[in-house]
Amino acid sequence: MANRKQERERLREIRREAEAREAREQRRRLLLGYAVAGVLGAAVIAGIVVVILSGGGGPSGASHVNTASGMTNGAPTDERDGTPPDPGQAAGLQAAARKAGCDLRLNLRDEGHSHIPSGAPTPNYKTNPPTSGTHVDAGFQQADGAYREMPAPIDFVHSLEHGRLEIQYSPDLPERQQLELKGLYDTMYGGALLFPNGEMPYEVAATTWTNLLGCDTYQGTATLDAIRAFGKATWGRFGGEGVGVISGPSPAQPSS
Repeated sequence: MANRKQERERLREIRREAEAREAREQRRRLLLGYAVAGVLGAAVIAGIVVVILSGGGGPSGASHVNTASGMTNGAPTDERDGTPPDPGQAAGLQAAARKAGCDLRLNLRDEGHSHIPSGAPTPNYKTNPPTSGTHVDAGFQQADGAYREMPAPIDFVHSLEHGRLEIQYSPDLPERQQLELKGLYDTMYGGALLFPNGEMPYEVAATTWTNLLGCDTYQGTATLDAIRAFGKATWGRFGGEGVGVISGPSPAQPSS
């Protein structure tokens, strides 16, 4: 009897020791989990801080997208490095447009300021590219930035209402010339957009609300000079909604 009792006590002691070891192991795993979670949480917080300190809502990357000015609406951004433009020649808008062989149309008829929902069909604008008219609801206007694809017209027409300059080019334009336009845009991206437009009759165009510079062919520096002059003469002055938040060199005062 004594031997059996001793054996039971021995087995009970072994079981208690095993349970104690398992409890210690569970505590160790729990503490390790807390430590890992703490590290991950700190990393997430640090990432958020970096985003905030790096100017979240302001221009980002080579595309200079400024989400404080609107939305990208799913349009892919143009992160290519532009070719820095030549200084060019300062000239009045009329003279610069003539030299570049561009059609200059100022103070066009205002086609209205009505709003329609995001994703609605494109209205029948009277100019191509459009320079005014019915556009997307507030908040969905196309953000300042460079894009690799054409945004919806109702989105970028709303941006014009806020005084924006929009530089547009045929997607068939050679890459070298696209990068020259991108380089010009890099000098005046505060309150401006750049994107391809395969629906317009021009090789290059620039628009502000009720104003159009349409160039049948790209003429290098002469075209860049005409766009500069167009921006200085018309940026921020039309549309009636006010330019609002921008960051960076404006088309009225390009950095070069």
